[in-house]
Amino acid sequence: QVQLVESGGGLVQAGGSLRLSCAASGRFFRFNAMGWYRQAPGKQRELVATITSGGTTNYADSVKGRFTISRDNAKNTLYLQMNSLKPEDTAVYYCNVFPAFGSWGQGTQVTVSS
Repeated sequence: QVQLVESGGGLVQAGGSLRLSCAASGRFFRFNAMGWYRQAPGKQRELVATITSGGTTNYADSVKGRFTISRDNAKNTLYLQMNSLKPEDTAVYYCNVFPAFGSWGQGTQVTVSS
């Protein structure tokens, strides 16, 4: 069974930075496009960024120029570098394959104070 474990969240002031990590089990990781998703209180889960198995990236307009998605296939790990954080980035962040399917991990909370 595939397991995804997110980490690296926390409380940060507006303008600050965080780096999220997602450790994936199994051999599927290197062959799949992966994504970071987030869910703010009272809102639907939304796609933040994606990266193909070959490293091509795409971003939601709201994070373009501030967030960077990357992957280390040797370590089965997905990353999200978040700079210039804004209060509206506050959410629980999740990783999953893209398009998303199956169960979700527990996520990691990111809280940006103004």
